[in-house]
Amino acid sequence: MTAGPVALAWTGASGTAYGLRLLEALLRAERRVYLMYTQAAQVVFKMESDIDLPGRPAEAEAMLAERFEAAPGQLQVFGRQQWTAPPASGSNPPAAMVVCPCTTGTLASMAAGICDDLIDRAADVMLKERRKLILVVRETPFSEIHLENMLRLSRAGAVIMPANPGFYYTPRSVEEVVDFMVARVLDHLDVSHELVPRWGET
Repeated sequence: MTAGPVALAWTGASGTAYGLRLLEALLRAERRVYLMYTQAAQVVFKMESDIDLPGRPAEAEAMLAERFEAAPGQLQVFGRQQWTAPPASGSNPPAAMVVCPCTTGTLASMAAGICDDLIDRAADVMLKERRKLILVVRETPFSEIHLENMLRLSRAGAVIMPANPGFYYTPRSVEEVVDFMVARVLDHLDVSHELVPRWGET
């Protein structure tokens, strides 16, 4: 685990399968992960994945580390108001950050520079430190406000990656559709994987 840690944030958008699979893939690739999630994410995870995300970071860390067989210290979970966490400061930023799935509300907060919780602050740090910030926005259709916020963040350096899976490799399951999006995120993080076939390869 020589590469820098990746910050991963889960918000209350639909698409929890993307966030879970991305966490699993990062841990299997032996990357350190700083995980944060919102209260709305806790509700949606229960609805979509039948997972009760604990409110206490230490409990969530233990549960997810066991589920994905993380190495000791490989996964750290931080609370929404845990301002002493490394992602909150430009003096110790992660190598990259992904918000997956990302609500349009979180998108708006980031575009406006509002830092009411650790997720917004961590994203603000990534932008000001010129580090990679990937936003897997999950909403349809997009309003003009959503599009303007995405454009503003893109101009500030963020990578806008809506959850738009491809089908040219003829996926046969929901899991394979999810893997397509996770693979695109991993590509942008320079994390090697073999989740899906690449274009032009058999």
